[in-house]
Amino acid sequence: MKIRIKGDSVRFRLTQSEVKSLSTNGEIYDSTNFGSQVFSYGVILTRDANQLRISFENNRVTLEMPETTGKVWFENDIITYDHTIKTTSGNELYLLLEKDFTCLDNTIEDQSDNYPNPKLS
Repeated sequence: MKIRIKGDSVRFRLTQSEVKSLSTNGEIYDSTNFGSQVFSYGVILTRDANQLRISFENNRVTLEMPETTGKVWFENDIITYDHTIKTTSGNELYLLLEKDFTCLDNTIEDQSDNYPNPKLS
């Protein structure tokens, strides 16, 4: 799972096995150990969510996805889900959850579990 934060936007990219795990188990997490602190991030399926929503507590970013949508995501061709929320401080925060495709350029990153890039066919 990759997470990209830029300004007021947060993007999560999941590989094939991660989308399947999310659809099957209802959650997926990863973390980065900075030595004295661990930053974790994940996606969970939530019954009462009707759109993407997000929280940041105790060094953890959690993106919530509607359970009915997430349970079938692995089985369908939908690539992205997005939503813009208004935060309690009044700004707009853009959320994006997407399937991770293989890159078109050369990269040293392991992409064996990524979705095939449709531009390569």
